[in-house]
Amino acid sequence: MINCRKEVKALKAYVPGKPIEDVKREYNLEKVIKLASNENPYGCSEKAKNAIIKTLEAPSIYPDGNCTSLRNEISTKMNILPNQLIFGAGSDEIISMIARTFISPSDEAITCTPSFPQYKASVTAIGGKIIEVPLTNHTYDLNGILEKVTERTKIIFISNPNNPTGTIITQKEQLDFIKKIPNNILIVLDEAYYEYVYDDNYPESLPLLEEYSNLIILRTFSKMYGLASLRIGYGISNPEIIDYLNRVRGPFNVTSQAQAGALASIQDNDFVTNTFKLNKSVKEYTYKKCDELGFDYIKTHGNFIMIDFRKPSLELFVELQKKGIIVRPGFYFGMDTYQRVTLGSQEEMEIFFEIIENLL
Repeated sequence: MINCRKEVKALKAYVPGKPIEDVKREYNLEKVIKLASNENPYGCSEKAKNAIIKTLEAPSIYPDGNCTSLRNEISTKMNILPNQLIFGAGSDEIISMIARTFISPSDEAITCTPSFPQYKASVTAIGGKIIEVPLTNHTYDLNGILEKVTERTKIIFISNPNNPTGTIITQKEQLDFIKKIPNNILIVLDEAYYEYVYDDNYPESLPLLEEYSNLIILRTFSKMYGLASLRIGYGISNPEIIDYLNRVRGPFNVTSQAQAGALASIQDNDFVTNTFKLNKSVKEYTYKKCDELGFDYIKTHGNFIMIDFRKPSLELFVELQKKGIIVRPGFYFGMDTYQRVTLGSQEEMEIFFEIIENLL
C-alpha cells in the first residue's frame, strides 16, 4: 500500500461549488442558477472572448512563460516595474508558490478564520503550521494576529475583502498593522475582490510597496473580469520576492488563452464599469429584500453576501438545489445558519428570493 505524507493526510480536499449540470441531472431540472462560487453573472468582455478565440489558431505552441504583453500592460497601468509582477493559474496558485518559497517545516503562518481555505491548505501541505485567529464581528482581527506573532512566524495572510464574510479592514487599520510587523515576515494582502469595493476607507495598497519590502498584493481575473475558467491571477511585490517566487513557478503555468483574455479584459474599461454598477445595484436590492423578509446579513464589499436564514445550512442548501438554485452552505465556514450567496443578475436574484419566500 502506498502512503502519502502525514501533512497530506491532515488535509481535506477543497469542495467547489456544485456544477450546474450535476444539479440538473440529480433533480431532473432544465434550468439551474448557480450562486455559489462568486463568479461574474455577466460573463466576460466580448473583447476578451475574441482575443481568446484568436489564440486557438496556434494551440500547438507553448504559452509565453513570461506573460510579456500582459506584464507590460499591468506595469504601465499601475506604474510599477515589470519585474514586480508574477502570474499564476489563479491567485490560489500564487498562494501555493508563496508557501513553498517561504515556509519550512515547523515554520508558522497566521490568518483569520473563516477565510479563504487555500491559505491553510498551502501551508499545511508543506509541513508548516497555520495559526487561525477567529474573526471579530465577521472581520479580520488584526490585534489578534499581532498577539500570535512569534519568531517562527514567516507569513501573514489577509483577505481584504474577506471571503466568505465580505468585510474589509480599513486603510488606517492596515497601515497601523503593517508598521507593527517585523520586516522579515511576509504580509500577503489578498485583494481578489478589489475591483468591487467603493468604500472610501478601503486601502490602496500599491503605494505601500515603496516603503515596505515585506508585502505582496494578490489580484485575480476570475471575479470582476469573468475569466474564472481560464485560471489567471497575479501578485505584485518587490523584485526580490518576485524573483524567489519565480524559482518555484512552473515554466508555462499560464495558458495563452488566459493571457490573451486577461490582456483584453484589463483594456476594456466599459465592461468593468458596467459590471461594477450592476453589482452595486443588485447588492442594494438584496439588502432591501433581506430587510423586508427579516433576514440578517453581513454587509459586503464583494460580489457575494452572507445571509442568515436561521435554518441549518445543509438542509436549506439541498432544498434550494431541488428548486434549481445552487448556493454555498455556511457549514463549510462554521456559520451553520448562513448561506453565502453570489450576487447574480437582477433576474436571478428575483428568482432566488421568490423561491426563498416560498420555502421559508
